[in-house]
Amino acid sequence: MAKTTTRGRGSGSGTRRTMTAAARAAAKRAERGNREPGPTTIDETVPGRPEAHDAGRTVLIEPPKHGWDDPPEPSPESFGKEDALREEDKPGPDSPTRHALRRLLTAVLCVLLLAGLIATAVLGWRYREGVKAEQARGKVLAAAQQAAPVVLSYDYRHLSRDFAAAHARLTGHFRDEYRKTTTTVVGPTARKYHGVVKATVATPTAGPPAASVISASADRAVVLLFVNQLTTSTQVSGSRMDLNRVRMTLTRTSDGWKVSAVDAL
Repeated sequence: MAKTTTRGRGSGSGTRRTMTAAARAAAKRAERGNREPGPTTIDETVPGRPEAHDAGRTVLIEPPKHGWDDPPEPSPESFGKEDALREEDKPGPDSPTRHALRRLLTAVLCVLLLAGLIATAVLGWRYREGVKAEQARGKVLAAAQQAAPVVLSYDYRHLSRDFAAAHARLTGHFRDEYRKTTTTVVGPTARKYHGVVKATVATPTAGPPAASVISASADRAVVLLFVNQLTTSTQVSGSRMDLNRVRMTLTRTSDGWKVSAVDAL
């Protein structure tokens, strides 16, 4: 009986020690469960998974006690300030740079417009002058052919009439020179020697008169004429024919084309 009691005590004491150890282990597991989980690493090798090569030392960073703090979100005011700074960096519509560029562009456009207007005006003027000159050629040639026989002819029997007719076809300084020459030289000589000069523009057989326009503009023209002068006087036995080349300059006046110069070539 005494041995049975002893084994029962020993058996009960071992059971109490085993239960006490299990309770302490359960309490510890419960305490660990209530705590925050810390960083863990998995060192277990999964069957069938190839072993990973050692890439180096693994550094474990423990999270802070109250967790990670999220970065602050940017406020709308900060975006507004950044946009304002960017807008300040850009030149505004009234900035000095844009104003200077606008003035320069305006000046260039004005110069180009003025140059275009001047070029158009010059071309238009040249075209009109060319048209007038072309129209004047026919009138000038006819005026020269009509004026040459009158200006270069005279008869001592009616000098006043001949000189007056020639004078009406002249203009400018040449008219004054003609009056002076006929009054002081040609008139007295013709009366003294009974001089008669008859001028005609040479005309080839079955052709137009030998006259051509050298140059012509709207107000001035030069004509070359071949003029034959038949002269009779008391100093010449019979008559004398002179074949002359005459360069006649004509100027446009309010009364038409008039002779402003005559040069014998």
